[in-house]
Amino acid sequence: MYADPAARVPSPGPLTTPQPAPTDATRTDVPPAGGTRRLLWHLGEMALAMVAGMLLLGPLVEMVGAALGATGALARPEVAALVMATTMTVGMTVWMRYRAHHWRGVAEMAAAMYVPFLLLFVPYWTGLLDADGLLLGGHLLMVPAMVLVAVRHRHESPAVIRRHPAVVALARRWPTGLALLVTADMWLDPGVLSPWTMLVLPGGYLLIGLFRRTLRGPGVLATQFVGLAVWGALALVAVAAGGRTAEWLVALGWLAHAGWDLAHHRSGRVVPRGYTEFCGVLDAILAAVMILAILSTSA
Repeated sequence: MYADPAARVPSPGPLTTPQPAPTDATRTDVPPAGGTRRLLWHLGEMALAMVAGMLLLGPLVEMVGAALGATGALARPEVAALVMATTMTVGMTVWMRYRAHHWRGVAEMAAAMYVPFLLLFVPYWTGLLDADGLLLGGHLLMVPAMVLVAVRHRHESPAVIRRHPAVVALARRWPTGLALLVTADMWLDPGVLSPWTMLVLPGGYLLIGLFRRTLRGPGVLATQFVGLAVWGALALVAVAAGGRTAEWLVALGWLAHAGWDLAHHRSGRVVPRGYTEFCGVLDAILAAVMILAILSTSA
């Protein structure tokens, strides 16, 4: 009934401080392990980041060059090669730092962009290569150079990077960023798409739904066929009408499909939400560009 006075009561140990769970601001997202699959994934990311840099910064360089009267200088093969290497390097650097690569690896990968072109300047200046050979050869040499850098750093542990919450939020909206990226140059030369392009809008949902097997719910397949019929009929009417009427029908058809994307984004049915976000932003931008083209030509 009473406690034994001789019994020892263990003294409490030191209190442990719970470690906070990793957040998006401190997460590196890059496993330190190597391997062929990891290496190929890294190279694929670099290629996409380089293409993104060219698509986004290329039109900007052309605009600045035209404003400064440097269009002729930018057209020189040596300058064009270095500008292309720079736009690729910017895109690659941003992505590598976001993926927590050390600056040393980033610098070596940047060198892999420039060195191939620099090596080919001499044979180009001596007449052994023409302009096409310079650009093609630089890109071909760039591939093994990138592979060498990636292999050299394949076992490197990720750097500790504390990301700003705004950067994390932007990264989560990558479908929107991709849509803005692929449509950046369309604002420079706005035009109206062919009416037949509206068939791609519902067709994409049907193909993705068929592949993902998400068309089996009640009324899902029927809804998608209704969309195909609506935009198909709109395309036929636009082709038959022609002229300004067809242009407005195409622009409004793409704009209406942005609403279709929004409805599917909220429901989460048929296609992934990343696709609906990308498609919705893309459709809205293309519709705005086409409306701008119509208004500018009618003024």
